[in-house]
Amino acid sequence: MPVPVPDLLRRLTTLLLFALAWTLPAVPALAAEPSVAFVYAKDAPLAELHAFDIAVVDPDHGFDPRSYRGPDGQPDTAGSELFAYVSIGEIHASRSWAARVPASWRIATNAAWASEVIDQAAPGWAEFVADTIVAPLWEKGYRGLFLDTLDSYRLASGADMAAQQAGIVRTLRHLRARFPGIRLILNRGFEFLPQLRGEVYAVAAESLYRGWNAGTGRYQEVSEADRAWLSGQLKRARDEFGLPAIAIDYVPPQQRQLARETARRIKADGFIPWVADGALATLGVGSVEVIPRRVMVLHDGREAPQLNYANAHRFLEMPLNHLGYVVDYVDVNSPLPATVDGRYAAIVTWFGGELQPATRLRLAPWLATRIDEGLRIGMFGDLGHLRTPGLAETTGLKVQPAARGSVQIIHRSPAVGFELEAIPGPPVTPLAGEGEGFSPWLSLKDSAGQRFDPVLITPWGGLLPSRYAVVEMPGGIEQSRWVTDPFAFLQAALALPPLPAPDTTTETGRRLFFAHIDGDGFPSRAELPGLPLGAEVLLTEVLTRYTLPHAMSVIEAEVAPHGLYPREAPAMEAAARRIFALPNVEIATHTYTHPFFWAEVDKGRPSTAAQGYTLAPPGYTPNLEREIIGSTEYIRQRLAPAGKPVRLLLWSGNAAPTLRALAIAEGAGLLTMNGGNTIASRTYPSLTAVGPLGIRLGEHFQAYAPIMNENVFTNLWTGPFYGFERVIETFRFTGSPRRIKPIDIYYHTYSATKRASLNALHKVYSWALAQPIHPVFPSEFVEKANNFNTLVLARPIDRDAILVRNATHLRTLRVPPQLGLPNLTTGNGVAGWLKGEEGYYLHLAGSTAELRLTPTPPALPMLASANARLAGWARSGGAIRFRLAGHAPLEFDLANVAGCTLSMAGSPLAPTGSDKRLTHYRTSHAAADFDLRCPRQ
Repeated sequence: MPVPVPDLLRRLTTLLLFALAWTLPAVPALAAEPSVAFVYAKDAPLAELHAFDIAVVDPDHGFDPRSYRGPDGQPDTAGSELFAYVSIGEIHASRSWAARVPASWRIATNAAWASEVIDQAAPGWAEFVADTIVAPLWEKGYRGLFLDTLDSYRLASGADMAAQQAGIVRTLRHLRARFPGIRLILNRGFEFLPQLRGEVYAVAAESLYRGWNAGTGRYQEVSEADRAWLSGQLKRARDEFGLPAIAIDYVPPQQRQLARETARRIKADGFIPWVADGALATLGVGSVEVIPRRVMVLHDGREAPQLNYANAHRFLEMPLNHLGYVVDYVDVNSPLPATVDGRYAAIVTWFGGELQPATRLRLAPWLATRIDEGLRIGMFGDLGHLRTPGLAETTGLKVQPAARGSVQIIHRSPAVGFELEAIPGPPVTPLAGEGEGFSPWLSLKDSAGQRFDPVLITPWGGLLPSRYAVVEMPGGIEQSRWVTDPFAFLQAALALPPLPAPDTTTETGRRLFFAHIDGDGFPSRAELPGLPLGAEVLLTEVLTRYTLPHAMSVIEAEVAPHGLYPREAPAMEAAARRIFALPNVEIATHTYTHPFFWAEVDKGRPSTAAQGYTLAPPGYTPNLEREIIGSTEYIRQRLAPAGKPVRLLLWSGNAAPTLRALAIAEGAGLLTMNGGNTIASRTYPSLTAVGPLGIRLGEHFQAYAPIMNENVFTNLWTGPFYGFERVIETFRFTGSPRRIKPIDIYYHTYSATKRASLNALHKVYSWALAQPIHPVFPSEFVEKANNFNTLVLARPIDRDAILVRNATHLRTLRVPPQLGLPNLTTGNGVAGWLKGEEGYYLHLAGSTAELRLTPTPPALPMLASANARLAGWARSGGAIRFRLAGHAPLEFDLANVAGCTLSMAGSPLAPTGSDKRLTHYRTSHAAADFDLRCPRQ
């Protein structure tokens, strides 16, 4: 029995440990029993792999382990590390270095994998592995290797087994000496463990319960004898040598439940599981299982000039984003994915018209296979592909004869008639669903008594044809409406479970606020006494008055001496320097010549025909590098204060950059924003007028401006010039009953040239500042938007919890009420929450968390809301130490702190008031450390 520690000593020890935990930097480390994933595909899901402590990948696919770790290239204590797959015993011709291996070193062939076995005893092999294979990986940032084919030497008849084994030991020790700190995971190699005690990080073995026969291409159950032998070897590695023991099993990717059961069996045996397909090409199940946050959307790329204008992107992606899901688009005219793995919660199709016959014939069996695999599919728009032979039988739908005469509604769900009443009409694709699992949301009957179910929830998904999805308003009004509630339909059709949704509208309980200004009109004179530059009025009347975060941009061709207004350039550059020197202004470029059609610039063609104007100098050939990189360098060299970066690119014109434009911007270290067209108001009260979070092209993401600028509210700057005050309607529409967007005051420099537009700005700022807001710089919002795509949710397979990983910038989860709240006594990484209209906004204390949700958590002291970022949170008994860092004098609320004392920098901080369970605090500091001391609870 332990000896009791005197109470005073215990308190001092607790305080010392508490202080050390707060002040010492995080040391990169891996868990004692890490979770491990193996994915060798070229498109390995790097975002989802952050759910695991170790992710083994094929390094030949060009992954960057440094950027994978995070912004500083270093993992935190709960970080994820990429390990590189390296074959020691065999080589394949596809490897870049294979031709450099002498023929004399090749001693056998492995026909099952079309590879050659290497002589491990060959002089120079250890040096070749280190110099040619591993050194380039080390240089790229890999610090761990998974060493495969260690027992392939057994395939070489007549080989000296002892010499082969000695050669492998020599190679591994050479790697350890050459690359200090390298972590080595062995695939089998059990015979080497006695000689390599303390030199191996972990050991793995394949096929404990279920295996993959590469020769026959079949999955198979492992025999009891083989299982017993392998289990004994893994137990010995674990118990005798103290190594994490990993069991890799193989299950068809569509048999997800079998993969879960197999992983749980492995875990129950005391081993670390990974269960995936035979090629290790898909996201399987390990010690944790990723909660799927992706929806695959199939569209017809012929229907729109760019993805930005496709119906699925314009109308459907926003509801999916708000529910917590990331959208991946697939053009059905391109090859369809061979598999749909555990990243995906569901599939959606949205076609505006009939598909090409060849496309329809390829798509139908693909959809049938996905239905057979148990994936949910929601079908929007044109449903003609359901008439393809074979698909209707798989779906269980009855294809009816065409409607005769008029049709009338005989049944309607409350979700139909959401923003516009349903107007019945003869179904283009007449379908009916009968039997178990079919739930009509809209049923029609024709003159002959025949029934149709155009809006239908099915056992495998749901149908929402164009007439009852989004329709254009009649009468020449350029507006549209949702006929069916998209949130309700998506949740029902796709069987989406309630999810702790990553939320980009809110942080520490308060709605995000920022402002950003496109540089257009910098040379314009204000209609004010003395005719000052609009930029000067903007400086004196707005930017120095509202000292909250802004992004300001300029167009090089407008402002520079070599631009269109050389006589005005000295005054304009002076104004720009004064603006960029303000601490509440971050610097952005609005490009060199303000291109309108970015796709045309990508082709090197002037983008002037449609809009009838250009800011380009004579003879200029449009060039993406000049527009993006060149304009950024101009600002850095002539306008930015020393040491202040240009972090942001605000897209111009149609704000629809191409993939190459996004890649150039990202390669230049720029975050990007603009586009989106969120214009909902009292005169356009529709979710169809609310854009998604952004758009992803390839591996690059463009964040949209949350709210559109004054052009929309002033009829393209023709008047009324006070019209921007109506953006308050947009803020209200996107704030309640669903908080869909942050508050973003977005306008142009020319808004400072007229008294009416200035008055509108003041009204808008005054309204925003009267709200409970959390000010951030636009670049900080963009980082949160980017992080929405990479934040990972996962479930441990052995306990009821939700793991949050890779929340580097986005620190809010919106939790539906039915999920409950985190138990702060058992959970980890949550500082508190605030109730909203749709649920609870949870405040994450760091980039990782573990949520143990319960209906009635104990009422512990916690952070309820703040206007600043939570930069630190450490709870120890009855004490909490935390740090808030923001961009305005701090305001925050603590909950359940009756009887507690709060101090800042060693001095007591008195509350400014309290109500119910909340206590309110204010301080003139924008950042501070706090100590909360409470009676033990």
